Amino acid sequence: MAISACNFYDNPSKKLRVVGVTGTKGKTTTTFMIKEILEKAGHKVGLIGTIATYINGKMISESARTTPESIELQKTFAQMVEAGVEYVVMEVSSQSLKLHRVDGCNFDIVVFTNFSEDHISEKEHPDMKDYFESKLKLFKMCKTGIVNTDDLHGAKIPGLFPDNNIINVDDLQVSKIPRLLPENKIMTYGIDNYCEVLAKDITITNSYVDFRVKVSDRNERVKVDIPGRFSVYNALAAICVAKKLGIASDKVIEALAEIKVPGRSEMVPNKKEIPIMIDYAHSPESLQNILSAVKSYTRGRVISVFGCGGDRDKGKRPLMGEISGKIADFTFITTDNPRTEEPEEIVKEIEEGMKKTNGKYKVVVDRKEAIKEAIEMANKLDIIVLAGKGHEPYQEINGTKYPFDERIIVKEIIG
Repeated sequence: MAISACNFYDNPSKKLRVVGVTGTKGKTTTTFMIKEILEKAGHKVGLIGTIATYINGKMISESARTTPESIELQKTFAQMVEAGVEYVVMEVSSQSLKLHRVDGCNFDIVVFTNFSEDHISEKEHPDMKDYFESKLKLFKMCKTGIVNTDDLHGAKIPGLFPDNNIINVDDLQVSKIPRLLPENKIMTYGIDNYCEVLAKDITITNSYVDFRVKVSDRNERVKVDIPGRFSVYNALAAICVAKKLGIASDKVIEALAEIKVPGRSEMVPNKKEIPIMIDYAHSPESLQNILSAVKSYTRGRVISVFGCGGDRDKGKRPLMGEISGKIADFTFITTDNPRTEEPEEIVKEIEEGMKKTNGKYKVVVDRKEAIKEAIEMANKLDIIVLAGKGHEPYQEINGTKYPFDERIIVKEIIG
């Protein structure tokens, strides 16, 4: 079906320059950063990902899944060609690779952000090996790659592709527009390990990260208004793409200084002036990252509000309970998207991990009530982290998506 869709829409990805981003975490933020950089440089850009599809700065539709089904994807590419788009930046999920949704796509650059436990269930991947191998498929479909060498799995990737030669150079003749030069090698980035694009002198505060890195031919200071060490990694990935595409360093620095991503470390303004952060963290590692990040700069307590999705990896539930119990000062265990599972059962599995710690917690199955109790508990020195929902404006229960936008809910509760 994917190949038929490519042919039906006249192989639109061959008329575009496509940047694919895969990894367990950071896909959405990294794609938004790349989009912002390309737009700052004056290019027409399309974006496809978890939050929505954008064409030339306009949101065309909200997303039902991270990477669309093949017919929808190729139709969107064709729309982008029609609209004069030059570059497409897209999130490529492991599921889309495993289920052949992106077969036939012409990727110029692919980025591997990181790899950790997630998406292991009957309906997704049977084990971590299958999950990783699904992601690796993207490197067999591209012209050049970018990987995070601080990630154990990412560090293996250059060695899996001998001589860093990812494709047959003859394939370059297919395109109707100029493409990257054939010295295609895998570019590496990181903070701790040897790599080509290395972040140094890092400052992390409660509202931004600041670091030094060689953007083009000289070291520059880069500032991103999204707190947390993970923001440095996401920015480095975007900088690597910019380097590959020859974007001027001043455009890169300007774009990263202005970037805002819905539901990613997003602060919710409110009349009580309580720091309330919405974040999409829904895996053990992403929850650990966000709670550790806010813990490092919060003067008061870290109040964690989270649940786990139904019909998804059950193994991560106690792990996430244990992580919140160890890092947060208080945790409200609540509901995420229960889907077809009983919310009470999901909560019990999270609680098993919480009980292994000395963390203070309360079970409040109704998510809106949990948010209300967290707000009532907090003061201006504390921070509330509403984890798991992020940009999603709904809660999925038994096949129905009910309106549930946490920004609106916070406003209603405080109002």
